[in-house]
Amino acid sequence: MNAVARHLAVARAIAAKDLRAELRGRQAVTSTLFLAALTLLIFGFALGPDHARLAAAGPGLLWLAVILSGVLAVGRLHQLEMEDGAFELLALYPIPRAAIYLGKALGGLAAMLALGALVLPLTVILYALDVVSSLPGLVLVIGLGALGFAAIGTLYAGLTVRLRAREVLLPLLLLPVVAPLLLAAVSATASLLAGDPFGELSAWLQLLIGYDLAMLLAGGLTYGLALEE
Repeated sequence: MNAVARHLAVARAIAAKDLRAELRGRQAVTSTLFLAALTLLIFGFALGPDHARLAAAGPGLLWLAVILSGVLAVGRLHQLEMEDGAFELLALYPIPRAAIYLGKALGGLAAMLALGALVLPLTVILYALDVVSSLPGLVLVIGLGALGFAAIGTLYAGLTVRLRAREVLLPLLLLPVVAPLLLAAVSATASLLAGDPFGELSAWLQLLIGYDLAMLLAGGLTYGLALEE
């Protein structure tokens, strides 16, 4: 238990450090939120003033904005350390690679949860969604989706952070792997907003949970490769 507690303490320290660095770079935070808002606005204008069409497209566009902005968020957490050489120093510390991955993933999870908390009300306003009765379920879906994206996004951000074309390669490599998460999250959100008429919500939640566990396991086992390159 002492070893586990030490690993968790290391992970929390890394996550706290990443979040402090991210908050100091206010321009990056602003650009991430601006991208999410711009995505929602552009598609809102494209769909027109039809309330039924906007409400139907709301779940998909909510997650599209979260995922696209999330790519910037998780990539930024690693890029900050590469710019000042801290990523190389982190690899030299005698601590388990899984603890480093967990700390990075926790930082990414916090960023994704904050992003979801800001994007959801904006989507509700722009797309006229009725979320009063389904809000607890939406919070659960956003939490599961944020966890899965942070888990796989942290892994791919670590693998590409040393590459020159990382800004291009990260979304190209990450987005296809995120497709099952996106499908499950959009479907679960749409089912919640519709009142789950077909009883399929539990199946989508199970898919989200399974995806999260698989990506956390994959990241914990392979993230060390990013540090050893």
